[in-house]
Amino acid sequence: MSIPRSALFLGLAGVLPFLWGALTVLYDPLAMWSQTTLGSRFTGPYVQLFYGAVLLSFMSGVLWGFATKAEGARAAAGYALSVLPALWAFFMTGGGADAAGQSLVIGFLGLLLLDWQFWRRGLAPSWWMRLRGLLTALVVICLSVHLVV
Repeated sequence: MSIPRSALFLGLAGVLPFLWGALTVLYDPLAMWSQTTLGSRFTGPYVQLFYGAVLLSFMSGVLWGFATKAEGARAAAGYALSVLPALWAFFMTGGGADAAGQSLVIGFLGLLLLDWQFWRRGLAPSWWMRLRGLLTALVVICLSVHLVV
């Protein structure tokens, strides 16, 4: 089954803050405009870090929703696993932009493993891993820009 268009478009729209952050790292005039017009929180790695923590928390809610499809011990395990991305974001995104960026990269890669576990158990839609693989790759690439520049 193919990825529903609405899920694909909204998922790609969710990558835009990461892309914006990467572009403002790579292109100084855009960074200067962004800082002057939008403020430092919406420029460079800072927009990525703030939004990344929010997105990992959001994805915890998505996984929690998948866990509701299970029963008994399997549901309990799903609920326990579903809170890990939010906890990771809360505890691991301090310590400066580089450390937080590295933690978010690890967090999104870990989230992909959780996505796969829920999908493998039939709790996520059949197209889920195609969407999550694409979005995770884009997010990790964008987050990595400020780590290598």
